Amino acid sequence: MDQGRAYGSKSASKSASRMLLGTALIVAMVVAGAALAQAPSVEAARKEGKVVWYTSLAVSSAEHVAKLFEAAYPGIKVEVHRTGSQRVLQRVMQELKANIKNADVIHTSDAGHFVLLKEKKLLMKYAPKGVEAFPAGFKDPQGYYYGLRATITVIAYNTKSLSAAEAPKGWKDLLAPKWKGKLVTAHPGYSGIIATHVLAMSHLYGWDYFKQLGQNGVMIVQSAVDPAGIVASGERVVAVNGGEYTFYQTKKKGNPLEIVYPKEGVPLVVSPSAIMAAAPHPNAAKLFTDFTFGREIQQELADSEGLYTGHPEVNYPSDKPKLKDLKLLQADPEELEERSAEIKKRFVEYFGA
Repeated sequence: MDQGRAYGSKSASKSASRMLLGTALIVAMVVAGAALAQAPSVEAARKEGKVVWYTSLAVSSAEHVAKLFEAAYPGIKVEVHRTGSQRVLQRVMQELKANIKNADVIHTSDAGHFVLLKEKKLLMKYAPKGVEAFPAGFKDPQGYYYGLRATITVIAYNTKSLSAAEAPKGWKDLLAPKWKGKLVTAHPGYSGIIATHVLAMSHLYGWDYFKQLGQNGVMIVQSAVDPAGIVASGERVVAVNGGEYTFYQTKKKGNPLEIVYPKEGVPLVVSPSAIMAAAPHPNAAKLFTDFTFGREIQQELADSEGLYTGHPEVNYPSDKPKLKDLKLLQADPEELEERSAEIKKRFVEYFGA
C-alpha cells in the first residue's frame, strides 16, 4: 500500500481533538438528515454488513472517510483497498475475468477508466442524492459515475533549498539544465492524476515538452502522493507534478514545502466514483455513495484533506486558491481512455521507466 512518507505535526494532540470534535459533528448532521429518508436502505445495508471500497484516494484520507461512515452507520464496515488508479482498474478487471465479485464501489483519478467500465456494462446506474447540482464536468451524462473529488496538478519546491525567487514559476522553467538531477515526477502508469496531467500538458506544449523534461534526470516515483514527501525531505528539490492536495497537507503539517500554481494553467483532475454492477453489497454501496457525496463529507474533503469538490455549497480554506481564480487545463475522459496506452508508452520512452 503506497502511502508516501509520513511527517509529524507540531500539534498532534490538538489536531486529534479537533478531528474527534469534527467527526462527532459530521456524524450528527449526517444521521439527522438521513434518518427518515434513508431508513429502508440503512436496514438493508446493515444486513449486508459492509461495503468494499476500491480507491486511489490517499490512504490517510480514505481511512478518514471510512471511519466517518462507520461512526454514522454502526454495524456497517468499510473495507478499504487503496492503491494507484491504474492498479485499481487492473485488479477489478482481473477479478472479473476470474469471476470474482469483490468490489462494491470503485473510485480512481483516471476518468477514462469509467468510460471503459461503462462501455463494458460493468457499472450500476445510480445517482447520489443532490448530485444534480454538481457542474457538468463532475457528471456522466448517462448517470453511471460522478466526480467524488478533484485536485489540480502543480509544481512544488523545498523552501530550505530554494527561495521563492529561485524557484520555478512555470512549467517550461523546469526544462532549464540547472534542474538536472533535482526533479521528481510521479508515473502515469500508476497514477490516474498523472495520466491526466500528462494528457493536459501534451495539449499545452506537445510531446516535445516531456522529451526535454526527461533529459533532466528526473527521479520517478509511483503515486501522485509521493512527490510531496520526496520534496519535503529534500531528497529532490522540485516536484514537476503531483496532486495539489498532498502538497497542501504536507505543507500544513509544517514541512518546508511551497506550492507553485503556473499561470499558463494547471491540469484539473476530476476523480469519479461508481458502484459496480455486480456489487456484492449493493445497498451498503448505495448508502456509502450517498454519504460520500453529501454536503458534510464533501466539506470535510475540502477542510481536512485539501481537496476540491463539485458540491456547490462547499466552502474552501482561505489559504487555498479557488478554482475560478485559476486557469484550468481539462482533459476529456473519452480521450483519456482512447490514449491511455500512448500516454504510458511516451512516458517510458522519455523517462526510461
